[in-house]
Amino acid sequence: MRRKGRAALVLALVVVVAMAFRVSWNALRDIAGAIGADGTAATLYPFVVDGLMALALIATLVLAGRDRTFALRVLAAYTIASLVLNYVHGLVPELHGQTVDRGRLADWDPANWALVLLATSLPVGSIYFGSDLVAKVLHHRPAPIASPIENAEESANTERNRSRSDLAVSTPEPITPNVTTLPRPVAVGFIKSTIPAKPLPSIEPTPALPIETRAVAAESTRPRGATGRVPDAARTPRPKRTPDELLIEARKATADWPDTRLTAEGIRREVHTSPANARTLRDTLRAERGLRVA
Repeated sequence: MRRKGRAALVLALVVVVAMAFRVSWNALRDIAGAIGADGTAATLYPFVVDGLMALALIATLVLAGRDRTFALRVLAAYTIASLVLNYVHGLVPELHGQTVDRGRLADWDPANWALVLLATSLPVGSIYFGSDLVAKVLHHRPAPIASPIENAEESANTERNRSRSDLAVSTPEPITPNVTTLPRPVAVGFIKSTIPAKPLPSIEPTPALPIETRAVAAESTRPRGATGRVPDAARTPRPKRTPDELLIEARKATADWPDTRLTAEGIRREVHTSPANARTLRDTLRAERGLRVA
C-alpha cells in the first residue's frame, strides 16, 4: 500500500507540472516572439526556462551538501524569472496578439531594458547551469547508509561517554567495609611460675665451604637414533688371537658337545671367529675325536 501511495503521488505531481507548463508555455512563447525569436525558437523557448526548472528540481533530490544548495538556487532563480515574464505577459495585452513592437516589453525604458536582458539571458543560463547540474549528478557518490548494528553501537558509545553530571540522579558508589579478622585470644595462666631455662652453650658457626660450579651437559630425554656406521678409528680394537689360542678356546667350549653338534656354524658362534677359522677348528676337533673330516 505504501508503494502504491508513492506512485500515485508522483503521478499526480507529473500531471500538475504538465498543466502548469502548458499555461506558462503560452506566455513564454509570446515573450520570445517579442524579443525577436522566430516561430521555432519561440516554440522551444518555454522548454528552455521551465525545462531547466524541472532539471534543477530532480538535482535537488539527488545531490547533497553544497551541490544541493546550488541546485536549489538555480531552481529559485529560474522560478522567479518565469514568474516575472508571465507577470509581464499578463500586464501587456499587446503581447497576446503580437502587435507590440519588437524588443519592447515595457513603456519605461529602464524596465524594458531589464526585461529584455532577462528574457535573452535565460537560454544562455540554461546551457551553463544545466550542464553543471548534469555533471554534478553524474559525479555524485551517495554516502553509505549505516547498518542498524552500527547505529546501535554508536548510540551505546554515546550513552557510555556521558558524564555523571549529565545524568538526572547521581547514584553514590557502594561502600565496602574493610573487615579484618583478629586472632582469637589465648588464656594465660598467671598462677604458675615460670622457671628460667638453662643457658645453652654457644655453638660456633661452621664456615660454609664454597660450592664449586661445574658445567654439566644437558641430558636429552629423547632416545638417540642411529647416526650411521661407526668409523674404524672410533672402534675399540679387539685383540687378535692366534690359531693355537682359538683351538684351546674351541676345545673348552666344545668339550661336552656331541659329535652331531660339532659344526662350523656352532663353533663360529661360540668362539666368535670368522667362518674360515671355524671350518679349520671343526676339522681339527673332528680329527682329534677320530671322526671323518668333511
